[in-house]
Amino acid sequence: MIDLHLHSTASDGTTPPAELMRQAHAAGLTVAALTDHDTTSGWAAAAAALPAGLTLLPGAELSCRWHGDGESIGLHLLAYLFDPGYEPLARALARVRESRLGRAERMVALMRADGIPIDWDDVLRHAEGGTVGRPHLAAALIRAGLVADTQEAFTSRWLGSRYRVPKEDLDVLDALRMVKAAGGVTVFAHPRASVRGRVVPDAVFGQLAAAGLDGLEADHHDHSPAEREQVRRHAAELGLFVTGSSDFHGTHKKVRIGEYTTAPAALERILAAATGTTPVTAAA
Repeated sequence: MIDLHLHSTASDGTTPPAELMRQAHAAGLTVAALTDHDTTSGWAAAAAALPAGLTLLPGAELSCRWHGDGESIGLHLLAYLFDPGYEPLARALARVRESRLGRAERMVALMRADGIPIDWDDVLRHAEGGTVGRPHLAAALIRAGLVADTQEAFTSRWLGSRYRVPKEDLDVLDALRMVKAAGGVTVFAHPRASVRGRVVPDAVFGQLAAAGLDGLEADHHDHSPAEREQVRRHAAELGLFVTGSSDFHGTHKKVRIGEYTTAPAALERILAAATGTTPVTAAA
C-alpha cells in the first residue's frame, strides 16, 4: 500500500517521525510520504527509523494561495522528492513557518483577551519544535476542557472564525515554479474539500497544470464520492495523475494510516519526474 500524505510532530501531527514510520509499516504500507506543513525537518529522523520493507518518500505540504480577479483562496500543494537545499524554496518555507508562529501567538493573545486560559508557552512546549499551526491551539483548548475535539475547536466559535488570524502563504504559481526548479513533483492536495471552506474555480486546474502541476489528490476523507469523481475528471482532461492519501495527523483527526491509498502507476510517474532527491529505503 502507498500513502502519500502523512504528518508528524515536525508540523501538526501527534506522532514523532520515527514512530510514524513504525506505525506506517505496521499498517501495511510499502511506501509512506512524510509531508509536514512547510518543513522538511522530520526527514532525517524518519529515514533513520525506517523498518525493512518500507520506503520513505520525502515531501512537504506547502501553504499556498491562488489569486484571481478580486478573490484569493488558500490551497495546499504536496511536493515530493525536491532538493531541500534549493535556496529560493528553503527561504520561502522559512518565511511561511515564521508567519505561522506569529499567527498562532496572535490567536492566543486574542483568546486570552477574552479570558480564555490558553498559555503561549504551553502551546510551544507541546509543539516540541514543530511548525506551529491551528491544531496545536486546538490541542490546548482540549487540554483546557473547553472543546471536546479538534473538529469542535475548528468551528466558527473558536479557531474557524472568531479567533482565526490570516497567515502568509506562498503564491501557488511561484510555489510550483520553485518546486519544479528544486527537482520536485507537485500534487494539489484535497482540491475539492468544500467541507474545509472555499475551493478554487474549475478553470484554476488548467492554470495550475500549465504552470507545472503534476497530479491531483482525489481520494481523501474530506472529499465526498462526487467530489472524488470530479477530481478524476479534471485529472483525465489535463493529463495529470491522481493520488489517494490518508492525510494522517495522529490523534488530531479520526483517520487511519492507509485509509486511502495511491496506485503504483501514479508513484511511478512521481519517481520518473523527480530529480531533486531520492526515496529512502531501510539500510541492509
